[in-house]
Amino acid sequence: MNAIQLMKRRVRECEMDGVSVLCCAEAILGGLADFSDQPGRFAIRTSDGQLASVLAPLTSEMVTSIIGFTELGCNGALYNAAAVFQYGRVAGLCRKIHPALRRSVYSPGSETPVFRAGELTFGVVICNDSNYPELARRMAVQGASALFIPTNNSLPNQRASLKVNAAARSRDVALATENRLWVIRADMAGCNGNLTCFGCSQIIDPQGNVVQRAGIGQEDLLVANIPLKKVGE
Repeated sequence: MNAIQLMKRRVRECEMDGVSVLCCAEAILGGLADFSDQPGRFAIRTSDGQLASVLAPLTSEMVTSIIGFTELGCNGALYNAAAVFQYGRVAGLCRKIHPALRRSVYSPGSETPVFRAGELTFGVVICNDSNYPELARRMAVQGASALFIPTNNSLPNQRASLKVNAAARSRDVALATENRLWVIRADMAGCNGNLTCFGCSQIIDPQGNVVQRAGIGQEDLLVANIPLKKVGE
């Protein structure tokens, strides 16, 4: 519930600043199951309203929130997922298609949906999925003008490295320029027991320019104005 309270504060900040979409980090609810000795402990069902109940404190009439969590599927499988939460309801889900570089307790997703927040059409890819450019291309073809990337680059302390940040930031620029998209990545930042994440949150415009970037290891709220595409663009 600490994460819910943090996100609630951010939602209220967004309301005050006129921000319409808030993207939070991957697995911000409950953490990554791959790092847990009880992988399903914090898994949340989506089929019976449990997720909407958990996210109810984030209800807003103007802010769409993208929330990373572990989903408990109807078949008992776990999915690394992100919920699009609008007006007090779960408007859609995205499941990570490539759960890990090596192995994972998560089952893979298969779909690349796009979503709308007002007149903005956007896609969501979760962390490692940003290394597969065909996913972003599918969303761009469906009309997305922004790509949100909930990320959790937490690693065991002895393996944490700024090289992970550099790779993610280079990938964001490539995704933006190749698809003429705004790319918004939201990463964890700081230390949590045996895990460290330096954080690579940033906002890149379709020309590959860095519009906003968080400091190393620093918690921040990055904001940018995304111009809407005109008809025919």
